[in-house]
Amino acid sequence: MFKTIIALIKMVVFMLGYQSKKRLALKYDKEGNIAERDKIVQKCVPMWARRVVEICGSTVEVEGVEKLPKDQACVFIGNHQGYMDIPVMFGFIPKAMTFVAKAELGKVPLIAPWMRLLQCTFIVRDSPRKSVEAIHAAAEGVKKGYSQVIFPEGHRSKGKRHLEFKAGSFKLAFLSESPIVPVTIDGTYKILEEKGKLNPSHVKITIHDPIPTKGLSREEQSLIPAKVQEIVMAPLDEGMRPLSSDAGKNSTAK
Repeated sequence: MFKTIIALIKMVVFMLGYQSKKRLALKYDKEGNIAERDKIVQKCVPMWARRVVEICGSTVEVEGVEKLPKDQACVFIGNHQGYMDIPVMFGFIPKAMTFVAKAELGKVPLIAPWMRLLQCTFIVRDSPRKSVEAIHAAAEGVKKGYSQVIFPEGHRSKGKRHLEFKAGSFKLAFLSESPIVPVTIDGTYKILEEKGKLNPSHVKITIHDPIPTKGLSREEQSLIPAKVQEIVMAPLDEGMRPLSSDAGKNSTAK
């Protein structure tokens, strides 16, 4: 527990050191200078993410970087093992990105301003109407060039068996007609969730071949969630994969 507390203190101190950068990014944002805002954010956030992993004493291995779409925004869809999923993706996948997050994170003082600067989309999970609005907003963001990260399970697996991918999560890719990049994350749950305290671990990220979504019929869209789930889960141990194979039923964008 002592190591966990020390790590959290180091993370807070590190983030406080970025206050001047945050203020400058907010200034550019207010002025409408999007290019300069994004330049700061897309430099600072990956640095923060890598530092978080370093503070946790963990290492990250990435396979398949050459498969990332070039000069095109995409939707990263991956399994959700733990709190460290976002830091390892932002810090070690060499592509600027943002993510769809639960609304509660938008109220956390230190990280909320950065999340807004990053163009994160906040989703209210107990409000279907607001959830749909959030997905549409995120899709517009992808069209503007902001690649998105989304975890279709909706919850962390914490090292246990993963859940089925929810069909609604794929609407983001269908609405923006951007390629889906399946991503397998293996090992993040060991860092915090497995023992309830900090535990240095090795994480492997596997980037799979992009899946085009432009011009798909509703029937073709309905097949995508199960296909992506199968791709994402394949590298994981059998005991971590979902039991059933009916992921993403009725998965059409509206």
